[in-house]
Amino acid sequence: MTTDTPTTHGADVPQVVFACIRNGGRSVISRVLTEHYAGGRVRALSAGTQPGENIHAEVADVLEKLGLDTSGEQPKLLTHETIATSTMAITLGCGEECPYVPGVKYVDWPVSDPGGQDEATVRTIIADIDGRVRDLLVGLVPDIELPPSVLERA
Repeated sequence: MTTDTPTTHGADVPQVVFACIRNGGRSVISRVLTEHYAGGRVRALSAGTQPGENIHAEVADVLEKLGLDTSGEQPKLLTHETIATSTMAITLGCGEECPYVPGVKYVDWPVSDPGGQDEATVRTIIADIDGRVRDLLVGLVPDIELPPSVLERA
């Protein structure tokens, strides 16, 4: 019998879904940062109530400059099933359009939309989300040792 390692997505690994409207900015930033910092101790998904065709180029550009890969990011539709399989749903501007699933903890993060913004504004939004993600991870996995913030590289 094998034991779970910190990088194993076992049944005891919490799953968080980040939801916004287009799934091109805030939810993608949140998902990428969570996966980066969690080291497999939390699984992160992102989705949108009205997903666009691509993630915002300005978001991808700044995340790449911070050393985070966005090449696999593609907007996805937020479904009832996605939320139902999650421990927590974090909403970032999808409001009443997000499906409600009893038993799933919902948290709303009032974060500005980075779509169409200049690099400095996108970096400010990423900094806001970075702090929220780091706090979230400490709450979900109290013994987690977080690596330094990606913002320290900038």
